[in-house]
Amino acid sequence: MSLGDRIRTLTRRVDAYQQYHRWLAFPAAVWRKLSDDQVGNLAALLTFYSFVSLFPLLLLLITVLGFALRHDPSLQQWVLNSALADFPVIGGQLRGDIHAVGKGPTGLVVGLVGSLLGARGLADAAQNVLNRLWAVPYNRRPGFPWSWLRSYGFIAVVGIGMAATSVVVSLSVGVASGPLSVGVRVLGLAVALMIGTLTYWLALRLAIASQVHGRDLWTGAVLGAIGWQILQAVGGYYITHQLRHASALYGAFGLVLGLIAWLYLQARVTLYAVAVDVVRARRLWPRSLFPPPVTPGDRKAWDSAKQVEDRAPRGSEQAELPNQLHQAEKEEERR
Repeated sequence: MSLGDRIRTLTRRVDAYQQYHRWLAFPAAVWRKLSDDQVGNLAALLTFYSFVSLFPLLLLLITVLGFALRHDPSLQQWVLNSALADFPVIGGQLRGDIHAVGKGPTGLVVGLVGSLLGARGLADAAQNVLNRLWAVPYNRRPGFPWSWLRSYGFIAVVGIGMAATSVVVSLSVGVASGPLSVGVRVLGLAVALMIGTLTYWLALRLAIASQVHGRDLWTGAVLGAIGWQILQAVGGYYITHQLRHASALYGAFGLVLGLIAWLYLQARVTLYAVAVDVVRARRLWPRSLFPPPVTPGDRKAWDSAKQVEDRAPRGSEQAELPNQLHQAEKEEERR
C-alpha cells in the first residue's frame, strides 16, 4: 500500500469516527458551516461597519452628556467611563482622543446624522450576514421600509444593552467591599449575563428574518453573552499586564489596530454563536470532513446554500413568473 493510500484510509477512519460520535460530529459540523459561509469575510464586513459607526456614536454620546450633565462633571465622566469599558484594550485612548464638537448644537446634529448613517450601515450588514448564516433566501428577507425599522431597532437594542451591562458591572465593582465583595461581583456578573443574553436575543430577532423561529435563537444568545463577558475579562487582563505602554510606543496606529482587532474578535464570537444555533436547529450534522462520500447533513447544508440566492417574487407573483417568461419567449419568436 502506497503512502497516499494509507493517508486516505486514515482520513476515512477519522471521518467515520467523528460522524458516529456526537461530541465530535457537532463541533465538526459547526466548523464546516463556518468554512462554507467564509465566516472570516463576514466578520471582516461587520468589523468595517463597526469601525465606521463607532466614532460618530461616541461623538454623539459625549455631546449629549455635555448637554445633559453639564452641571455634574463627575457623573458625566462616570457614564463615559462605563460606556468605554466595553473596549478594554483601547478604551483609555478613546477617552482621551474623542471630544464633543463645540458647545452648541452643531456637535449634536453632526453626531446624530453621522451615527445614524454609520450605525444603519452596521445594522444592514448584520442583517445580511446573519440571514446568510441562516440561509434565508433574499425573497424571504424584510424589504423597505421594514428593513430600515429593524436596523434602527437593532441599533437601539445593542446600544442600550451594552450600556446596561457596563453600568451593572461598574456598579458591582464600585460597591463591592469587605467580606461580601466576591458575592456582589458574582451577582453583578450574573445580572450582566442576563442582560447580555436578552440583548443578544433581541438583536438577533431584529436582524434575522421572521422565517427563523425566535426559540431557535436562544442558544446563540447565551453563547454570545458568555463570549462577550470572556472577551471583556481577557481584554481587561491583557491591557493591565501587557499593553500599559502601547499608546506611547505605537500612538495612533496602536489605537486603530487595537480597535480593529477588538471589533473583529467580537464579530467572530457572535458569528460562532449563531453558527451553533443554525447547526443545532437545522440538524446539519454529521458532516463529512473529507468528502466523498457525503452525509445527509452535507446535502441539507448545500441545498440551503443554493436557496440563499433565490430572488424570485413570492406568492402569486412567483406562480405567474414562468407564464410571463413563456409569453415573452413566444413574442420573441414571432418577431
